[in-house]
Amino acid sequence: MKAVKVVIVILFILLLGAGGGAYYIWNGLQPVKASDQAIKFTIESGMGTSKIADVLYKNGLIKNESVFKGYLKWKNEGSHFQAGVYEVKPGATFDELIAKLNSGEVVKEAMTRITIPEGYTIEQIAKKVSEATGTSTEEFLKLANHPGDEAVAAFKDSPESANLKHAAEGYLFPDTYEFKKGTNDNDIFHRMMEQMQSKLDNIPDLQQKLKDRGITLHELLTIASLVEREVVVDEERPLVAGVIYNRLDKKMKLEIDATVQYALAEPKERLLYKDLKVESPYNTYLHDGLPPGPICSPSIASIEAALSPKASDYLYYVTKKDGSHEHLFAKTYQEHLKNIKKSNSTTK
Repeated sequence: MKAVKVVIVILFILLLGAGGGAYYIWNGLQPVKASDQAIKFTIESGMGTSKIADVLYKNGLIKNESVFKGYLKWKNEGSHFQAGVYEVKPGATFDELIAKLNSGEVVKEAMTRITIPEGYTIEQIAKKVSEATGTSTEEFLKLANHPGDEAVAAFKDSPESANLKHAAEGYLFPDTYEFKKGTNDNDIFHRMMEQMQSKLDNIPDLQQKLKDRGITLHELLTIASLVEREVVVDEERPLVAGVIYNRLDKKMKLEIDATVQYALAEPKERLLYKDLKVESPYNTYLHDGLPPGPICSPSIASIEAALSPKASDYLYYVTKKDGSHEHLFAKTYQEHLKNIKKSNSTTK
């Protein structure tokens, strides 16, 4: 009878132990208390399941490391977990945590978006960058004047000239960029230069076309920048580019208002006759030929127009005053004067 009692006691102890073990496992499998406050944690490359379980436990996302590791082994999971920074709200189940780590659903890095419109000058770009990053415009302009190692291949063929307002003018491509927060001006500047290089590299037979036209890449970008600032209607870009080439061929001054605006300390809504006399190598009312360099960042449409202008006998154009932004073109100065009158008569 005594032996029977001993057996009963032993069985009772074993059942308690089994029950305690079962509760231990069951409790460890339960999600932690739910919360709307997401917790951010990092899984480093090369981390094993033991270390990952430790990270989850220390961040309060699981109740028990050993149970989580056992669950992973039982489910044959953990070999495809991806490194990165994650955000998880407490209360997620083991399966939800496993799915997130398998998918690599990491936190997107905080980004800064900067949009550079077509036709912006280096100074306008510097201001845009400053507004987005909080850095000074002066730092960006220093890079624009002395790109050094940040320069791309296209820029390295540009002439060294003391007459250039900003050395890298025209070599930063107008586009929308996304940068990690904290990206420095050097990297931003170089990315914009690389984008211009990429666009140029995608133009078929560019070097041969430049050779056939008898111009350098720097001159191409200069003409493209003039087209960019003069034209709004896309269809007119090749035609305006053709006018520029026609005037250059005839040794006529270009007399482009946009070059005067670039020469001024501050651009004006409307130029006065005295402005046309401002002394600057960029003033095409005073100086023959092209200005020393680009006056803005041209679009790919303007670059292609400058590379493949539309042939015509036009030497003049004037903007319509009807809000269409279109131009009236003329072959002679007398026709041009008539177009000026016609343009003024269409004012709304």
